[in-house]
Amino acid sequence: MNIHLGYRPGCIGRVTELHASFYSRTVGFGAPFEAKVAAELAQFCLDYTPGRDGLWLAEQEDGQLHGSIAIDGSHYQASGAHLRWFITSDHSRGNGLGSSLLNAAMDFCKASGYERIYLWTFDELHAARHLYEKHGFRLSRSQRGAQWGKEVNEQMFTLGMR
Repeated sequence: MNIHLGYRPGCIGRVTELHASFYSRTVGFGAPFEAKVAAELAQFCLDYTPGRDGLWLAEQEDGQLHGSIAIDGSHYQASGAHLRWFITSDHSRGNGLGSSLLNAAMDFCKASGYERIYLWTFDELHAARHLYEKHGFRLSRSQRGAQWGKEVNEQMFTLGMR
């Protein structure tokens, strides 16, 4: 599996597909979630600024995309760098790809001088939480919410880097 930095043709659709199929199957998210992922990821790619933002895509040798992670630094001064669109395909889950993607994003944050990183998730994703905590993220906020189209226990994890 190769990890590439930056936009690749088709990545918006494939990253959206990975999110939509996984979250539909595991928690019942539907069209509102898929549309939110597609719209926000598309806007991120249009506004992408090298050095401020990062998008890593995990691809097999045949070009098939199996994972992604992004760092959105556009609002860093106000709220920190935002870790987003972190997912791996069913085929690649559990083989260390998630750790590799997260390491690439964390290395970028260190090199960019980002001292605060945050992400939003929800409490049903135990494997992801374990990975976040392994990398130093801590739960900083929990609330009921429906930002993804279905009410869940939303969680904000933060990491302060020095």
